[in-house]
Amino acid sequence: MATAWSRRVGLAVLGGILAAGAVRADFVNEIIIPGSATDLSVGSGPNQNRLGGQFSDLYYDRANNVYYGLPDRGPGGGLVPYETRVQQFTLDVNPTTGAIGNFKLTRTIKFKTADGSAAFNGLNPRLLNGDPSVLGRSFDPEGFVKTASGNFLVSDEYGPSVYEFKPVKTGSGEVEARFVRAFTTPANLLPRQPDGALNYVDGRPTITTGRQDNRGFEGLTVSPDGTKAYAVLQDPLVNEGNPDGRRSRNVRVVEFDTKTGLSTAQYVYQLEALADINARIPGAADDFGANSQGRNVGVSGIIALDDHRFLVIERDNRGVGVEDPTGAVPVGSKRVFEIDLTGATDVSGLDLTGTNALPPGVVPVGKVLRLDLQAELAAAGLPVLEKYEGLAVGPQLLDGRFALLVGTDNDFSVTQTGVGEQFDVYTDGLGVRYTPLGDPSHSFAVIGGPDLGPVPAGFELLPSALYSFALDLPGFVPQAVPEPASLGLLAVGAAGLIVRLRRGRR
Repeated sequence: MATAWSRRVGLAVLGGILAAGAVRADFVNEIIIPGSATDLSVGSGPNQNRLGGQFSDLYYDRANNVYYGLPDRGPGGGLVPYETRVQQFTLDVNPTTGAIGNFKLTRTIKFKTADGSAAFNGLNPRLLNGDPSVLGRSFDPEGFVKTASGNFLVSDEYGPSVYEFKPVKTGSGEVEARFVRAFTTPANLLPRQPDGALNYVDGRPTITTGRQDNRGFEGLTVSPDGTKAYAVLQDPLVNEGNPDGRRSRNVRVVEFDTKTGLSTAQYVYQLEALADINARIPGAADDFGANSQGRNVGVSGIIALDDHRFLVIERDNRGVGVEDPTGAVPVGSKRVFEIDLTGATDVSGLDLTGTNALPPGVVPVGKVLRLDLQAELAAAGLPVLEKYEGLAVGPQLLDGRFALLVGTDNDFSVTQTGVGEQFDVYTDGLGVRYTPLGDPSHSFAVIGGPDLGPVPAGFELLPSALYSFALDLPGFVPQAVPEPASLGLLAVGAAGLIVRLRRGRR
């Protein structure tokens, strides 16, 4: 975004930041990808080829030195068709400083059925299948891993599900990811109505057990030896809290055996206490309410450090984004924690319905702060964005540290009404203009307001951002090396893709 925009928003979120007690990592620099950038798909417009949301997860294939950025279900919020995909790209990382640059999109890979005849789609099951109990090809991808075989594991919020896909080169030379199998989702996570019927679309009070609506498997990683996969829910189960999961801190991390696809354990990750988050927000009027604990704060990403330690992104739903384009509301939590399963209780058979507390003897995962994203970025004069979701350990640097990469989901810079009517979101950091999708010749200060004419100079679509931090990771064990890539890399630049680079303090 424009320098003036960044400076103004950065100052707006500076208040209330508490860095004391954090194990610091050095911010290096950021890459800004404009909201108008496009991917390599055929078509035009945000629902066809806008390069948005691509860091809903982030993965580094260190064997082939390529990266994958995962968009979610698309700009329609499940109400508009969108063929789900993963973006493959290359990136330069300075081996001395960890500075990132030269982002190049190389492939746009769509998720397809086993025979390649149909694409998985971001439409919710009711709209895609005519039945909220039938998941079908409805897909909201949020977590991504490449296995040693070269296949992809992808976690999904709708189910919640974990799917395996095999990348296949088609006769036209393109690559698509074809469905191989689904892991078996533990029964206690499935969203059900009081009559026991599955319902993958509606929230409470229709759903009374299982994952909250739009709060399924938000992150996915695998153990270094590839034998275990770990999927983490964004928030507590709808029934596990008093009176429901919106007031609970207890989020489930689910362990799978990658050979069988069966769950082998569940652990409790406890979100930060709401009182601690609110203590970082200036002014009680902006505090999160008690029913925000397990809804407006949640987990966004997870990556394995070894067979029992992980890095996890925990964040609130505030910051610069389609719901708050100028960053007017104070932020409380954008943090990376290290967690440890050692000594944690397997809670696969434990039902926490109706309680916010863990029973005596039940031990959650260990947890320590490793990186305060909010404090680091504000100290660098940068805006704090809403959705930090992608997390990857990049190359090791010459001083022994690693480049830790964090990416954002910009929601395609699109907002929509409850009936799926979509609007592009433009801002200059001080004001906002909404336009009919793809038509900046008409703009509105508020949706439904008077037409104010063309979008003024200085207003831009909300961008995506990719950050590099230099971080000590003692004991880090990289994932088992995947088989050599057979797909090859194409140095293809996406139309309209202009990358802006900002340097940090190093």
